[in-house]
Amino acid sequence: MKDNYIPLSSLSVGEKAVVKKLTSKGLIRRRLMDLGLINNTVVEVLHKSPLGDPVAYLIRGAVIALRSEVASMILIEKFNLEEK
Repeated sequence: MKDNYIPLSSLSVGEKAVVKKLTSKGLIRRRLMDLGLINNTVVEVLHKSPLGDPVAYLIRGAVIALRSEVASMILIEKFNLEEK
């Protein structure tokens, strides 16, 4: 099965998704994992700054701001409410 994952940076305010893969390497990858961005973590977009970067995400009960270049390294799968 081919991965149909999209970058976290492509979500709009109010959308939720599940983390599926990190494409970053080294210290950035370690930092993202320390923030709780691991496989199957639910992420919700809360706010975008006036210029659109950074964006505030709700991750495991904490609000974390990420720049778009970092958020684009996090591959996610959008929630599909029809599938249950």
